[in-house]
Amino acid sequence: MKITITRKILLKPTPQQEKILKNTAQQYTDACNHISTYCQDNKTLSKKKIQENNYNTIRTKYDLPSQMAISTIRSVTSAYKTIHSDKNNKKFEIKPIFKKHKYDLVWNRDYSITRTGDFSINSVKGRLKITTEWSHNEQYSKMGKYGTATLQYKHNKWFINVPVDIIVDDVSIDDITNIVGVDLGLNFIATTYDSNGDTNFYSGKKVKHYRGHYKQLRSELQRKGTRSSRKRLLEIGSRENRWMNDVNHCITKALVEQAPKGTLFVLEDLTGVRSATERVRVKDRYTQVSWAFYDFRQKLEYKAKLYGHRVIVVDPKFTSQTCPKCGYVDKLNRVKRLHLFKCRACDYCSNDDRVGAMNLHFKGIQYRLQCDKNIFLS
Repeated sequence: MKITITRKILLKPTPQQEKILKNTAQQYTDACNHISTYCQDNKTLSKKKIQENNYNTIRTKYDLPSQMAISTIRSVTSAYKTIHSDKNNKKFEIKPIFKKHKYDLVWNRDYSITRTGDFSINSVKGRLKITTEWSHNEQYSKMGKYGTATLQYKHNKWFINVPVDIIVDDVSIDDITNIVGVDLGLNFIATTYDSNGDTNFYSGKKVKHYRGHYKQLRSELQRKGTRSSRKRLLEIGSRENRWMNDVNHCITKALVEQAPKGTLFVLEDLTGVRSATERVRVKDRYTQVSWAFYDFRQKLEYKAKLYGHRVIVVDPKFTSQTCPKCGYVDKLNRVKRLHLFKCRACDYCSNDDRVGAMNLHFKGIQYRLQCDKNIFLS
């Protein structure tokens, strides 16, 4: 099975190289805006027609290398197609405008990697050999095929985002050696229960604290309403997203690394998580509900494939109300305020998030039995 991972690699250009990169990015951006105007005026996304009427202009006016000139056409047509994919937008009614310092690089033609791990990157001044700082998933990328990368200037740093296609083995139902139920929330970002009966809690205490901190900052800046405060709001939003992304990365990485090969992770459907947790006071909703659960699922899914695991998503209905010992279902079994589960039938008592993970683990067992039954019947 082929999967694509994206490596985000920090570049370390010299001051002179950085000046050239900024100039190249600006020329690329200006060329994209030139083509975008042409596409709207002529109502065409034909790459052949665009190239015939704009290629020489892009090469001479914007001083871009030949392959980079072709890449600008691809960038613009892709942007238009994204806009047109929304049925509410009429074709060519909205013109994409390119502002950011970034440009696309085709593997081997516009960029390559030296034996020492440096990047050779195309620019308006020819190839630049730039030192790098590798990311955590370097080990996998060495086994794969590189695709078209994006060079971007963000937060006063240069990054190159490189997609890498790698081949991993499919995990069949016969390969499953362990089942882990994963309950998601904010009191604990993740609570797990595995086939050995072991439970792990990934605390959300710091998350609640930081979410409350960011909420307060947002309120203060919104009240000011100045130009500088609006800029600060954007910076805070970006910082908060990076922080949430890092938290999800760390937890999902720990899950796949600690689990034995052939583990089946069972997650509850995220739409169910959202609707279930929104029954909170409006003033607490931002802190207690707005977490990137879908991002968590995506990260766990692709990491699981890399490590030889599997992920399924199940209906979360009654997972927080069902007693894992006797099967009695009652919403009164759960005392949310105390984060407690106490069965009204058999008196079984435990942490409510742990019970959710236990019930998801049981659904994983049911899933495997159903798969075995289907294989037997076929």
